[in-house]
Amino acid sequence: MNIYKIAGLIGLLLAVIAAFMHVPYATPVLAILGIVVGFNVVGEHHVRVMVSALVLNALPTVFSGIPTAGPMIADILTNIGALVAGAAILIILRNIYDRLRS
Repeated sequence: MNIYKIAGLIGLLLAVIAAFMHVPYATPVLAILGIVVGFNVVGEHHVRVMVSALVLNALPTVFSGIPTAGPMIADILTNIGALVAGAAILIILRNIYDRLRS
């Protein structure tokens, strides 16, 4: 197990915990963990990560209508969206750097 997988697992755990209780600075921590995870994303998965970040940040409110569990599911997905958004931002910045460098 490498540091990237550990950061991803910690991010997923924090995303679930933050949905059930108040965790100060959970969103920035999730984004930073996502940046760490983003270093390990291979080129063929870049588009998948970016699309996942967009969808996870746009659609979690769909689950809010489900009684009792809906808001918690939406919070978990929103938190995971913050994690994946960190990875997507790193991928985008790394691609910009590579294009400017060559």
